[in-house]
This record gives sequence, structure tokens and C-alpha cells, in this order.
Amino acid sequence: MGWTGAAGPATARFAALEVKHTLAMTASPTTARGNGIRAVVAILVLIGLAAAARRAFVLIVPPSAPRFAAGAALDAGFASHRLLTFAHILPASLLFVLMPLQFVRRIRMRYPDLHRWGGRLVIVLGFMVAISALIMSTTMSIGGVTEQTATTLFAVLFLVFLSVGFQNIRRGRIARHREWMIRAFGVSLGIATTRPIVGAFFAARRLSPQEFFGIAFWLGFTLTLSGAEVYIRTHRRFDIK
Repeated sequence: MGWTGAAGPATARFAALEVKHTLAMTASPTTARGNGIRAVVAILVLIGLAAAARRAFVLIVPPSAPRFAAGAALDAGFASHRLLTFAHILPASLLFVLMPLQFVRRIRMRYPDLHRWGGRLVIVLGFMVAISALIMSTTMSIGGVTEQTATTLFAVLFLVFLSVGFQNIRRGRIARHREWMIRAFGVSLGIATTRPIVGAFFAARRLSPQEFFGIAFWLGFTLTLSGAEVYIRTHRRFDIK
């Protein structure tokens, strides 16, 4: 995902680099494995979008008689920072829709200009999401220091991955650019992975949200970023320059 300049000659250059990247980057997985990865990513994207939609709905139409006391307490915390929450979940929702499309090879090959503009938007949205997450970490943390450290670390990593990915695409390093953007995507999926983990903690009823939220964040982000790194290393066929 990214851009290399204006249309015309740059488009042809991008296509040539994309072909070179295809030869240098990927060792094609089996169909079953590839389908499995796509299914997991699709599920996480849907979870992330559903979580954002639910949060927006509750902020706009607060329930008059919430049935889940612990969940209602969390909703109240977000409601007390309404604008900040919207500043986070709205660009995050757009990012969750756009970022997977940047990895679709057919779009990259057939519509390189669209891909480049999508890359620009991903960078902007990514910075908005990460910066708002850093602010939320210091102003409305639920899990205390444990959650704050997780949020801060992975938000900073997300910014670093986006920045390095941007630098590589500007230098025409398609394969390296793709690797860094996969890492960034792995971080972004972490917030979706925390949702079922949080649900499991709620179902267990052994810890309070203040006790398990930080643990859930560390687990969720670590799992998806580790998965992204494993994917990169198992699909890297040759040395990348």
C-alpha cells in the first residue's frame, strides 16, 4: 500500500515494482492456509467494526435501563469523553474498512492510483487513531497502568510501522513497505482481538474490569502482532532489499 508520485510514468513504475515484489516477497501458501488467514482477518475486522458501531450507538442512544452493570459502568466512562471517543472510533472504523483492501493484489495491479490514494488515507487515519489512543490512555484508562503501558507501547509501534512503511514506499522498496504495513495492520487488529478476550474475562467472573482490561490488551495486541510477524517471515522467499 502506498504511492510513488504522480500518475503516468509513476503508474508504470509502480506496476513494475509490484511484479518485482511478487517474485521477491511471497512463497505462496497452500489454498487452505491462505483461506484460513483471510477468514481470521475477516472475522477480526468484523469484530472491530461491530465494536465501533456498538460504541457509537450507545453514545448516541444511551440505554435507559442497562442489563449489564459492569458494561454500563464502562459505557459511562466513554460517555464522559464523548468527543474523544468519536475522534478515535470513527477514523478507526474507516481504517478497518480500508486497510485490508490495500493488501488485495488485484486492486494494487489494476488500480494503482486508487491504491496510492488509499495508502495516503491509511497513513492519515492511522495517525489519527494512534494519537487519539494515546490521549485516551492517559485520560480514560479502565485497566490502570497495565492497560496504559499496553496502549502506549502499541500505539507508538503503530506510528513507527506506518512511518517506516511510508519511507520505504517513497524509496520504491515495495516488499519492505508491505512488510511494515503488515506489522501496522497486525497492531490495528489487536484492538479487535481484545474483544473476545474481554468477553471471556467477563464470563469467568473472577476479575473486575479494572483488573483484567490491561491483561486483555497485552494479550490481544501481542497475539496479532506476533501473527503478523510470523506471516512475514514465513512468506519471505528471498532477501528483501
